[in-house]
Amino acid sequence: MAELTIGDEAPDFRLPRNGGGDISLSDLRGKAVVLYFYPKDDTSGCTAEAIDFSALGGEFEKANSVVIGISPDSVKSHDKFAAKHSLSVMLAADEDKTALEAYGVWKEKSMYGKK
Repeated sequence: MAELTIGDEAPDFRLPRNGGGDISLSDLRGKAVVLYFYPKDDTSGCTAEAIDFSALGGEFEKANSVVIGISPDSVKSHDKFAAKHSLSVMLAADEDKTALEAYGVWKEKSMYGKK
């Protein structure tokens, strides 16, 4: 898929989530949705981001908004991550990377010319 640009319709998805059940973008019509994508549960940057989003949960709720973190980790990993850090944001498990690729955020890592 080509990269998304401003004004493109966000690709829909249905993914299993922490705490049980699943979440889809289409289920949230009428709400503002903040999607954030991250590579792995319990790494320093990803943890700080999830904690900050959780701390602002009341503000997002007041703005009729929902925050969803998406990574390729399993639901089991998300459940442990959320419990360990008392996270209130939804964490969606995209183990086959379908949504990550649809949004153009899953790419091969390259550092110093190495992949």
